[in-house]
Amino acid sequence: MSNTSEIVAVLATLSDDELVAVLRGATEGRPALAVVHAVLAAPVAVGDAIIDADVTPDADFASPRESPDVLAASERVGDISPVPAVPVSPTGFVSPAEVGGYSPGGVPTFESVRDKVEQRFGTAQGMGELDRQTPAGHSADEQWEARAKAARERLDQIRKSLHDNATE
Repeated sequence: MSNTSEIVAVLATLSDDELVAVLRGATEGRPALAVVHAVLAAPVAVGDAIIDADVTPDADFASPRESPDVLAASERVGDISPVPAVPVSPTGFVSPAEVGGYSPGGVPTFESVRDKVEQRFGTAQGMGELDRQTPAGHSADEQWEARAKAARERLDQIRKSLHDNATE
């Protein structure tokens, strides 16, 4: 009974209760099927699920507007629209290529990349300015200036000693 079609044929002969019992046993202790097991273990009340035998993957469903039992809003409230219609010009719409800053092929647009870079640069500049205004930032600036001054003085001493050695 290793052939899938044979297994399906045997399962088709079982009643619903027997099939649920078999599936519970088959899914018990399998982590990948824990959700299926939980659904099978839950009690099902009559009327909880609506099963339509005519539904297939190739079924063509009519839109709700085409259904005769669905009424338009104006038909439900006596042909009076509670909110007047507002015309929308098509010029305000964005083409699908521009939505999200990506082309239809999934490549970022030049403008979106430029905007991201400018935003990050501005954020970095602003954070640097804010850091320098804090006491810790002032201290770091003072330390940097002190080190730069010490480095300049040491460089001057080295140049002076080299100049003195060259004249001797």
